Amino acid sequence: MKRTGAGILSIAVIVGLVLGFLLDSSLTAMGRATFAPAASLPTILALLGAIIVVLAVPIFRATRGRSPRRIDPFRALRIAMLAKASSILGAAAAGFAGGLLAFLVSRPVVPSIGSMGTIIATLVCAVILVVAGLVAEQLCTIRKDDDDDAPGNTPAGPVGV
Repeated sequence: MKRTGAGILSIAVIVGLVLGFLLDSSLTAMGRATFAPAASLPTILALLGAIIVVLAVPIFRATRGRSPRRIDPFRALRIAMLAKASSILGAAAAGFAGGLLAFLVSRPVVPSIGSMGTIIATLVCAVILVVAGLVAEQLCTIRKDDDDDAPGNTPAGPVGV
């Protein structure tokens, strides 16, 4: 599994930014109120980040020999993939909140900070989720063995030939 790169996170932020801005633009063009995320969304994003890091810590301990318990490799892979998905989701959510915020700030009348509170909180907690996902992904990596790249480590051919 390859680690989450800056490229995919940047694409997720840009897509979220465009979607957030276009959503508010189209809602305003139709004469409706602008979109505001639920007040519980920032809390959910931050809790998801905390849970992912908590799930990754036992894997980190087991891979570094600090825990006597063995970790199922499939469990470790699932948590690593969850961490990767969370960082991408956090980047998209941060971009979406950034698009909503950019639309509100670009209006002739700047709204009060109270109406932008949930958008700002969502943006901050989405960034926290990205960081937590990247940290958890780092915690789930296994140190590279010295003999993995040794030239004599490859089999010579099929057994019994």
